[in-house]
Amino acid sequence: MNKNVSAKEGYKRATEFLGAVFLGAVALACLMYLPDARADEGLSQQIDASVSAITARLIETRRHIHQHPELGNREIETAAYVATRLKSLGYEVHTGIAVTGVVGVMRFARAGRAVALRSELDALPVAEQVNVPFKSTVRTLYDGSDVGVMHACGHDAHMAILLGVAEVLAGLRDSLSGSVELIFQPSEEGAPTGETGGAARMIKEGVLDIEPKPNAIFGLHVFSQFDVGTVATRARGLMAGSDDFKIIVKGRQTHGAQPWNGVDPIVIASQIILGLQTIPSRQLDITRAPVVITVGKISGGVKSNIIPDSVELIGTVRALESDMLTDALVRVERTAKDIAASAGGSVDFSVDPNLHYKVTFNDPALTQQMQPTLQRVAGLGHVLDAIPVTGGEDFAEYQQRIPGLFVFIGGRTSGAQAADFPPNHSPRFQIDEAALGFGVRTLTNLSVDYLMAR
Repeated sequence: MNKNVSAKEGYKRATEFLGAVFLGAVALACLMYLPDARADEGLSQQIDASVSAITARLIETRRHIHQHPELGNREIETAAYVATRLKSLGYEVHTGIAVTGVVGVMRFARAGRAVALRSELDALPVAEQVNVPFKSTVRTLYDGSDVGVMHACGHDAHMAILLGVAEVLAGLRDSLSGSVELIFQPSEEGAPTGETGGAARMIKEGVLDIEPKPNAIFGLHVFSQFDVGTVATRARGLMAGSDDFKIIVKGRQTHGAQPWNGVDPIVIASQIILGLQTIPSRQLDITRAPVVITVGKISGGVKSNIIPDSVELIGTVRALESDMLTDALVRVERTAKDIAASAGGSVDFSVDPNLHYKVTFNDPALTQQMQPTLQRVAGLGHVLDAIPVTGGEDFAEYQQRIPGLFVFIGGRTSGAQAADFPPNHSPRFQIDEAALGFGVRTLTNLSVDYLMAR
């Protein structure tokens, strides 16, 4: 040490030097787990150029699929179309998973992580009322009734987007590490009566066990309620878990003029319906997460002056936290049975195992990791903190097995009136097709940034 430097000053300098070394080491360690910013910028530019080049094909694909919709577990022609497109791009293609499911796998130039992306195949039993050249005129039988068939929830757009992602990633094959698995899933809207399907069956039949097994999964959903170019998501509960229940209220039939000679299940059923509404309003801590209980169908009775033996109620419970959904169902059964017993009746209670949706739960760490990607793709001010949705989505099944991130993208023309873009499941549902390119950019950049992160 220089004799002209005091011991105190020497200690100070040594401390500053060690501190700088420590901070540098921390910064280097952090950078090791972030995407390479320069490589990311170059790949992002290639992605933008590729999306621009396929814009016309995206629209053509979406319109073809829209004009030829098929219901869940019946997507035979749709699946064949998807498989043919994937094979033409050089993907390893698996078909017939969960009846009509299709999976495309591509391994890139270097070893690395694996990411999965998911789209739905199925349409809805809805007769289209949108007058466009590619309007669906398809009709089929659904639960014994003649119905129209329409892509009224945007699944046609999702398929077009994922096929667009497939094409862009195929063009980047020599620049990427790891692999991608593209999942085209049937029956997201629910399997036909007496059948199983959807994400749960895809997983049961090994969709997440195809090598290389995916480490994470991304998905999106187009919504006509906000503008194209906007993306919305949130960590934890994004969409509700749900269960459908059936309550059969048993009384004792008698003449309507002498109700005291029987037990009136209609009155009991009405009391049960009102009693169920006290569960979210008085029994559950809804500051944690919303809970909704709805009775959507009542069946009972044949004549004005006959009190029937029984009444059937069918309803749904939805919650943004899985334990709250379980708790609410227990309370629904208890409330129904206790009210019926107080009037001398009884209740048979059941939950439909084929109509169960888990909470669409975005992994907090993955959501935080991919925020910079979403900000880059959409731009500042266009990445929204999503309001939780009480609708269900079986993408949640994949998130039970591997970390997943699900996002909403806007489908409405900027500045348009909300009335001109009705909500999903409406016979007048439509989207601005500019959402297709934005969706491809979103899913492709999420995939590339995840795969290239060190």
